[in-house]
Amino acid sequence: MTYVYLAIAIIGEITGTSLLKVSDGFERLGIGIVSLLCFGVCFYSISLSLKLGMNLSVAYAVWSGVGIVITSLLSVLIWREAMGILQILEISLILGGVVIVNVFGNAH
Repeated sequence: MTYVYLAIAIIGEITGTSLLKVSDGFERLGIGIVSLLCFGVCFYSISLSLKLGMNLSVAYAVWSGVGIVITSLLSVLIWREAMGILQILEISLILGGVVIVNVFGNAH
């Protein structure tokens, strides 16, 4: 169940971040408020995964790493934002760190 809550947190973070782009700096207030609600769901869900025993280092590494990767992909695919080789390398290093924390960390 801890990973279900973590997945909900990741979805909430990705959705909230994407809606921040759509809100145009909260000029579109309704969308900005929905973004804040998504972040609320995100933080509540990650707190539940921690309460149920997930290690903080694993939860944070997975949450932030997966969120960064998917948000970056969405920025390229939906918003047509450019991504250079250096940014791809940086994101790859973050993803590698998430894998290392999960595979070799002492959280299991």
